[in-house]
Amino acid sequence: MYAVYIIRSSSRKRYYVGSTQDIINRLHEHNNGESASTRFGVPWELLHVEEFPTRSEAVRRERMIKARGIERYLDDLLRRQKS
Repeated sequence: MYAVYIIRSSSRKRYYVGSTQDIINRLHEHNNGESASTRFGVPWELLHVEEFPTRSEAVRRERMIKARGIERYLDDLLRRQKS
């Protein structure tokens, strides 16, 4: 399985979306400064995960979230959950 995840940096007030096969290891990499794009936001908190059977489906969702805007996507999710 592949996962699309959204993390948030409380220190930088930023969001990041990515995809991986190993969410635990990937979050560990983000929080240890092993990813150039998230190095300056430690600590990162996992906010959302969606699983997909194929990498292509996960990457498609990741691109859709980026195009929509991460914060807007999360707001949409909250609205749907409240309905």
